[in-house]
Amino acid sequence: MKQLPRWHKLKRTTSLSKGALFASSVFFSALVNADESKAQASSQKTYLPEVSSLQQYECPEWFRDAKFGIYLHWGAYSVAEKGEWYARRLYEEDRKEYAHHVKTYGHPSEFGYKDFIPMWKAEKFDPDTLVALFKKAGARYFTPCAVHHDNFDLWDSKHHEWNAVKMGPKKDLIKMWKDATLKAGLRFGVTTHLSRSYSWLHTANQADTKGPKKGVPYDGAQGKGKGLYPTNDGQFPHARAPFETTKVWRDHWKARVNQLVADYDPDLLYFDCAVPFRGEDQGKTGLEVISHFYNQRPEGVMCIKARPWQGLYADGMATLDFERGKASHILEKPWQTDDSIGSWGYNRDTPYTTADAVVDKLTDIVSKNGNLLLNIPIKADGTLDATATKILEDIGAWLKINGEGIYDTRPWYLYGEGHTRMPHRVKKSPMKSKDIRYTTKGEYLYAFVLDWPKNGNTATMEFLAPMNARIGKIHSVELLGHQGELKWDHSGDGLIVTFPEKKPCKFAYCFKIHLPKK
Repeated sequence: MKQLPRWHKLKRTTSLSKGALFASSVFFSALVNADESKAQASSQKTYLPEVSSLQQYECPEWFRDAKFGIYLHWGAYSVAEKGEWYARRLYEEDRKEYAHHVKTYGHPSEFGYKDFIPMWKAEKFDPDTLVALFKKAGARYFTPCAVHHDNFDLWDSKHHEWNAVKMGPKKDLIKMWKDATLKAGLRFGVTTHLSRSYSWLHTANQADTKGPKKGVPYDGAQGKGKGLYPTNDGQFPHARAPFETTKVWRDHWKARVNQLVADYDPDLLYFDCAVPFRGEDQGKTGLEVISHFYNQRPEGVMCIKARPWQGLYADGMATLDFERGKASHILEKPWQTDDSIGSWGYNRDTPYTTADAVVDKLTDIVSKNGNLLLNIPIKADGTLDATATKILEDIGAWLKINGEGIYDTRPWYLYGEGHTRMPHRVKKSPMKSKDIRYTTKGEYLYAFVLDWPKNGNTATMEFLAPMNARIGKIHSVELLGHQGELKWDHSGDGLIVTFPEKKPCKFAYCFKIHLPKK
């Protein structure tokens, strides 16, 4: 028998005054809330900074239901409009970015990355308007990049003076993003790319190896930008992995990320790597930060990448993230793809993908139990260009019609049909009408035909043939966004649907199939 809360035996009588009744109700409510809080606290797991403990992690339902999020990379590198890796590559003498930098701004010994910070003002930044656009685009969560490899914090950092409150925009950008995100009713998260900065930005501590400036130290090697550029401990300036680090650096990283979690309380935390760090640490520092996050945010989502060459990785410690890639099949645990419509940081030389390609990627990802976190390049002044805005509007228009088959769904036993492969980087979707993706919700199966039929006006879903013992009788078939009757036939060849004359949307057409469970 369920035990009643301790206030159950208390009685109120009709002789109580209105004031007493009110006081009693407040008292009862307080007791109820206290009991519920204690019960909730007792049911919460406590995580230790150990692999086996972190493998208790379970991805929360809000994330599984959300399916689509947006994020962005924004920093002093946005001023040059050459992408987020410009901060590193301006110091690599064989790179085109180096040549552009010398021609446009001067040699890195005279004008380095630190000198872009005063030029980054974010003078047109309107977070409410931007987040409203992201919500209109159909995003259920927003996770801006809080710090990139450039080692510059976009929050009021207590452990690092190189931050957006003290320099550059002189604004707490993460707080502004969070306030706008919560106001819009979305979940808020942050992505962090800091762990690699120790080697990634070490290029500033070097000098040219040839040419007229051979041997002339760059600004970091001159002792300028101290704290922004990593200390020169003789580390190899590797771009992809931190290799060996110092305890001083690891502790500094931990303090900054823990403060970000404590002060901004994100629903999602993301590392652009596996669990840092390699070397003597063996991931201990990273495990401590993740366990701290889990203990503070019981419904928090932690995303890491399966990159054991960058740090520690074990299945089940966190939600798996694929950068610009995706799972090839349905994964048992929820996962995420982070991708971009173009480069990560704003780059005027990089073309964008189409909304059609984004939608086809989203549909494919959701059919395999994943989420899409889509990056939108933002300009230094805090605005999006017209093309990016139009892509977001087109995605939103599609989700307004077809979101029923995306949000709150779960995978079917089969993710889809068709053999066309979606490249990791693509401008236009290659998917055909034979490429179909499935999702489920309740008694309904949603079938996304990823292109309008070119030859004829029908599409065949072969796995919905009556001989498939997993399905029973199909009760009805609708095309989302289409008004009126729809012609369909359930035969030995499968479910054959006839498309109407008018398209209900621009791409990826969703059929809602009533398929009661047997």
